[in-house]
Amino acid sequence: MEVGKHMRIKKVLALSAVGAAVLSVAGSAVAAHVAAGKQDSSIVIKTGTVPGLGTILVNSAGKTIYMFAPDKHSKVTCFKTCATIWPPIKVAAGEKIVAAGGAKQSLLGSDPDAAGGRVVTYNHWPLYLYLGDRKAGVAAGQALDLNGGYWYVLAPSGALIKVKPGAGGGGGGGGGGTNTNPKGGGGGGGTSTVGCSDDDGDGDTSAGGPDDGDGCI
Repeated sequence: MEVGKHMRIKKVLALSAVGAAVLSVAGSAVAAHVAAGKQDSSIVIKTGTVPGLGTILVNSAGKTIYMFAPDKHSKVTCFKTCATIWPPIKVAAGEKIVAAGGAKQSLLGSDPDAAGGRVVTYNHWPLYLYLGDRKAGVAAGQALDLNGGYWYVLAPSGALIKVKPGAGGGGGGGGGGTNTNPKGGGGGGGTSTVGCSDDDGDGDTSAGGPDDGDGCI
C-alpha cells in the first residue's frame, strides 16, 4: 500500500511539472504577441520627397499625404465616395501617432470621423491618401479640384504646398541668335498655383491669409 501511494504522489508531481511547463510556454507566447502588438500599434507620419514639390509628409510606406481644403483646418468633411477615393488615415483606439524624419510630433493629433473612429491630423488638418498614387514618390492628387474641393500636400512645417509640378506658366522669351548660338536662348520653365485666383479679395492667393474655404488658404 505504501509503495502504491508513493507512486501516485510521483505521478501527481510529474503532471504538475508538465502543466507548469505548458503554462510557461503559453505565457511566453502571449507576452511575445503583446510585445509584437505594441510594436505594430503606431501610425507613422514621416517626410519624403517628390520631384517638383520637395520635402512633404508621407505615410510609413512613403505614400504621399494630402489635406482637403473644405475641411477648413478644423474637421473631417470627406465621407462616403470621397473617402473611397481619398482614404483618411485612421488611428485606432490605443494606437500611437508617431512623427519620423522631418515631421513634427507637436503638430500631430486626431479628429473624430462621422463615419466612425478618428482621423490623424497634422497642424489641425485631417490627413488623406489618394488611390491614384500607385507608388511612393508620386503625387498625382496634388492641386486637384476633386470630390468637392482642392487637395494639397503638406510641408513638414504644416504649411500647404500649392504648386502643381509641371503645370507652370510660360517662361520668358529666348534671347536672339548669334553666330555661336543661332537658335538663341530658351525660355525658363515655371510653376503655378492652382485654384487660387483670390476672387473674393481676401489676400490669401499666396497662402498665409484667412481660411475661407476658397482653396487659397
